[in-house]
Amino acid sequence: MRIGFIGAGRMGRPILDRLMAAGHDVTVLVRRPQDRAAAEADGLTWAGTVAETVRAADAVFVVVLTDEQVRSVCLGPDGAVAAMKPGATLVQHTTSDPATARLLVEAGADRGIRVLDAALSGGPHDIAEGRLTLWVGADETVLEDVRPLLATYASPVILVGPPGNGQRVKLVNNALFVAQVGLAVDAVRLAGELGIEEKTVLDAVQHGSGASRALGIVARGGSVAAVAERLADLMLKDVAVVREAARSAGADLGIIGAVLSSDAVEKKVLER
Repeated sequence: MRIGFIGAGRMGRPILDRLMAAGHDVTVLVRRPQDRAAAEADGLTWAGTVAETVRAADAVFVVVLTDEQVRSVCLGPDGAVAAMKPGATLVQHTTSDPATARLLVEAGADRGIRVLDAALSGGPHDIAEGRLTLWVGADETVLEDVRPLLATYASPVILVGPPGNGQRVKLVNNALFVAQVGLAVDAVRLAGELGIEEKTVLDAVQHGSGASRALGIVARGGSVAAVAERLADLMLKDVAVVREAARSAGADLGIIGAVLSSDAVEKKVLER
């Protein structure tokens, strides 16, 4: 299958590599001249504009950093949707406002472009092992058509409703994850006041009813500080998107919001 790929970096590049390894014909967007030699050295087929990247593609993957970048590369006269051929599918992986998924669907409907709101959870190691989690907002028939492509790097691939719901599930997940890391901060503080070292309590609680995936990530990282140093920028971005999406929808973040606003999260997790 012919694929256009917009984005790379920490998450995009391993997805790109898995698609190529599966035998798909992938063209990646490379705008900066200084990056083109590196792309060629890696054996990548590249294009210098969005239109050139997506024009012949059966599927276009978007793995950029922000909601603003999604709208910039996908919408408008110079965006991917305007250049894609009728019947092609846009797979949007970037964490973004659910309203952006609606805009993509509306823009695509005018040109016969199908849209998959495919929010992801996991890291590069999960992609490399083919076990990235995807929460997909889309028509079921569209998902089933594209599922073999997604299966090259993701499992499970879970249908969660119409476009926008993939992002909504991701936002709830991210809010819960950051809040749980914040709770781990306070659990370590409490343990310290009770005379228990951080490593001891993190290792022990993983085997109890207080365990969570977030706690496991903190424990494997060695300390809350180590995890915050590695993930603070990503978590800060995710919390900003969660808060804005909740504000736009008139939704109450409740206890999760209280934890996200606590000193444990603000100062120790997000390092603000």
